[in-house]
Amino acid sequence: MTRVLFGFHAVTVRLKTAASSVTELHVDAGRRDQRMRDLLARAKEAGVRVIEADDGRLTGLAGTPRHQGVVARVQALKAQHSLDDLLDQVEGPPLLLALDGVTDPHNLGACLRVADGAGVHAVLAPKDHAVGVNATVAKVASGAAETVPYLMVTNLARSLTELKERDIVIVGTAEDAPITLYEADLAGPVALVLGAEGPGMRQLTRKTCDVLVRLPMKGAVESLNVSVASGICLYEALRQRGG
Repeated sequence: MTRVLFGFHAVTVRLKTAASSVTELHVDAGRRDQRMRDLLARAKEAGVRVIEADDGRLTGLAGTPRHQGVVARVQALKAQHSLDDLLDQVEGPPLLLALDGVTDPHNLGACLRVADGAGVHAVLAPKDHAVGVNATVAKVASGAAETVPYLMVTNLARSLTELKERDIVIVGTAEDAPITLYEADLAGPVALVLGAEGPGMRQLTRKTCDVLVRLPMKGAVESLNVSVASGICLYEALRQRGG
């Protein structure tokens, strides 16, 4: 099965990590700046077929005009290992991110990007009521969609319960939580759970959490975008781990 990646970051990371999966690369015929020359050199080294195209053709392939002059057709990568297999390979305390009900591809892409930066071992989401990795997610993620395992599970609450059996503490975020993020111990094995902006976590997901925390809000707004909140939570965990 083939899919489309667009934008320099997403395409460059795929060329770095799995060049053999890139079947063809479509590029803006009029763009020859250093960034494009570097990409073309990498594609040539990997033996990838390069096709010059105009902006209309690139927009049609990408489904958006925000393609930066770079669109690749790629083979879908082999499915990720199971969560158990992944955790068995983790050295040190696992750090996981669970997203409950995030359906906006821009939000998911931004969450994957910050997860990569914070060294998250995997991102979990339910198969229903969540967005999968598509071209928009990959573009916003700036390559992180290729590096961070994104596991869509049948039942998120059940998967979180299974994590608890591995002594991983489930820390959920809620506006009415009794303690702030900065009062929680995030240095050990942790799965941070964030819900979609607005409705937050579903009730069953919330009941599965060991600890609920809130982000201090000092201004007029009541909540933050889920990707911003993910970044705050993950980097606080990273700070506590000595990162």
